[in-house]
Amino acid sequence: MSGRVLVVDDLLPNVKLLEARLSAEYLTVLTAMNGKDAIEICERGECDLVLLDVMMPEMNGFQVCQHLKNSPLTSHIPIVLVTALDQPADRVKGLEAGADDFLTKPVNEVALLARVRSLLRIKIMTDELRTRAAPAEGGLGGAMAKANAEDGLNGRVLLVEDRVSSIERMCSALQQNHIVIIEKDHNAALINAPDGNFDLCIISLALEGCDPLRLCSQLRALERTRHLPILVLGDMDDERRIVRALDIGVNDYLLRPIDRLELLARTRTQVRRRRYADRLRESLQESVTMAVTDPLTGLNNRRHLTSHLGSLMDHSAGGKADLCLLILDIDHFKQVNDKYGHDAGDEVLKEFSQRLKKAVRGIDLVCRYGGEEFVVLMPDTDENVAFRVAERIRTTVAMEPFAIHRGSKTINVTVSIGMGMLTSTMGSPSELLKSADMALYRAKNEGRNRVIAHAA
Repeated sequence: MSGRVLVVDDLLPNVKLLEARLSAEYLTVLTAMNGKDAIEICERGECDLVLLDVMMPEMNGFQVCQHLKNSPLTSHIPIVLVTALDQPADRVKGLEAGADDFLTKPVNEVALLARVRSLLRIKIMTDELRTRAAPAEGGLGGAMAKANAEDGLNGRVLLVEDRVSSIERMCSALQQNHIVIIEKDHNAALINAPDGNFDLCIISLALEGCDPLRLCSQLRALERTRHLPILVLGDMDDERRIVRALDIGVNDYLLRPIDRLELLARTRTQVRRRRYADRLRESLQESVTMAVTDPLTGLNNRRHLTSHLGSLMDHSAGGKADLCLLILDIDHFKQVNDKYGHDAGDEVLKEFSQRLKKAVRGIDLVCRYGGEEFVVLMPDTDENVAFRVAERIRTTVAMEPFAIHRGSKTINVTVSIGMGMLTSTMGSPSELLKSADMALYRAKNEGRNRVIAHAA
């Protein structure tokens, strides 16, 4: 796996040692000898992961970490604190500053490389989400503001453990700030995890009667738990299995005896990360929806129509299936705007859209084409059926007045509809649209409030 790792240490021998180890794994290594330079490199977006020494002059590692995690520009960059400090209180202090992990000197090479690979995978995924979600968040300002405000509390935690004493200790610590669901059986955990809306899954590597790593792998393979953070609990002699766990996608680990404060700190970190990633995915979905949806009416927009019309024409080519298209134009809509105001015009457009959706069939694609024009795309539909649906739309619009000015007044509204049908001579979507448009022109010229089919 490729990636750019920033090594920050005020002692050159330490820098050179880590640089050699990481370069041997084909990673790109950047270096900094103090916190100020490290922050500048991160703010320029030049690294994917930071290995940060704690004991540095002027600005120590805790301060640098806190600065990076509090900045919208750099808060998504994983940080591993590397230090000679090895007490649980030191790890907790680092985690509370925002660090993703804490490695003790002398650094175990196997653990170092496993952690680097794991965090780089997370960074790559986060970068992709950030890039794709950025248009919906105005440069991600909204998502970042919510991420920084997230406290990582009140999460739903699935604890997969079969040791009674361990369950009691874990629940005693976690239930102060989180909802904890306990599963002693690995099969039950696999079944319930997708439906539990969990923020974190904690799995003991000491489960009896199963391979806990297989459970981790199965959770990663399921669509609904693919992004669920997993933290494993191991013993001091579980190093190889923990490395393997990180390789298959586990996010974090804790070694027994488990320190209460470290458990809480790591849980909060994973819950925050989960919610941040979920926010990015929501933003991505919003941006996709916004790109193909008309904001006023909630219907699909012209872009969505264009993208689907071509593929439906390809499917229908050669007589494989019928394809009809309706173009609808609200009669005298300009007069509504001129006489009653644009707010009234918007009310008419919204109500028209609702009636239109109710009058068409489930397979029909309804779009706002622009202004007061709408299009209904009707796949696998012959001319007779399309005409009947068009008449139903026309009647639904004309049969009852439209409320405007918040219901204080009503006006009559009608619609003219032109219908086009795909023929073997049509080679492009524009030709089908043109045939329906010509029929619409006739409908308006012949008195409006009617359906006209284009004569081939």
